[in-house]
Amino acid sequence: MTASAKLGTPAAGIGFILIGMFAISINDMLIKMLSGGYPLHQMVFTRSFIGIVFSLMLVQLEGGWSILRTRTPGLHLLRGFMIVIANLTFFAALAVLPLAEATAVFFVAPLMITLLSIPVLGEKIGPMRISAVVLGFIGVVIMTRPWQSGDAREASLLIYLMPVAAAFTYAVNQVLTRKLGATTKASALAVYVQVMMISVSLGFWAVAGDGRFVDAHSNESVVFLLRAWVMPKGVDLYLFIGLGLNSAIVGYTLAQAYRLTDAATVAPFEYVGLPLAIFWGWAIWGEWPSGMTLAGIGLILGAGLFVFLRERQKQRPLLGRKRVHRRY
Repeated sequence: MTASAKLGTPAAGIGFILIGMFAISINDMLIKMLSGGYPLHQMVFTRSFIGIVFSLMLVQLEGGWSILRTRTPGLHLLRGFMIVIANLTFFAALAVLPLAEATAVFFVAPLMITLLSIPVLGEKIGPMRISAVVLGFIGVVIMTRPWQSGDAREASLLIYLMPVAAAFTYAVNQVLTRKLGATTKASALAVYVQVMMISVSLGFWAVAGDGRFVDAHSNESVVFLLRAWVMPKGVDLYLFIGLGLNSAIVGYTLAQAYRLTDAATVAPFEYVGLPLAIFWGWAIWGEWPSGMTLAGIGLILGAGLFVFLRERQKQRPLLGRKRVHRRY
């Protein structure tokens, strides 16, 4: 068996997604730690700038500059735009919400992947899986508590909807990754996204990098998005470098996981991010989910795992039933 064939096994995809989810948990924890003193677009620029250096090294290992050529620039642009929105909306919410809550709401993404597989990939979804998806969304409603208002809420409903928007755009991104991965290497997919991140963050800097749109009455998420750039010093400088290294790891491992293995196989393993988020929230900020939050997490987690088990039972991968023959 060749090396490339070995990479195409489910075990390889699972391994990549587990590494990627651990790196994401570190990334989210670092961004929440730094959100009180630095703007989000500065963090995005730093992590993408450092990350693209390592991704370009991987490009050389996977075939050289020629693998960056593409016949579908529009789809790559759309994929990059989706992941930019997913990052901005999720991290903006992270500045306000507890880490576990923001992460749990975001984890409705695998259920959205199930729904997107119907119009995008022609998948037929039965009533049992549709019911599971509905239960997952009920979990989101329980966690966002739209019936509460005023002082009864820890944050506004709009803040809670940000991770939902992030989940949707992330799901679109992963469906596109599966489509584009048939002809594009994982390192090239990571480079395209990082180029988009750098471009958007520089645009934010050009328009709002001096903090002109922030005042004392601004929402915390707005301040995080539009705060003036600050040169990191001391320990913060090393944390920024860590963000960059994580960016390279996350971009490569997630693209490789969804590129090499059916999404129905790897998507459920993204749920390891939930206990990791709860752990970091408890260990660093002393946060522990409330009973209602745990109930919502249970519904989302249970619904996602049911969809996965149902697919395994029916032996039909969510994102395409036929194995795509790839070129290496």
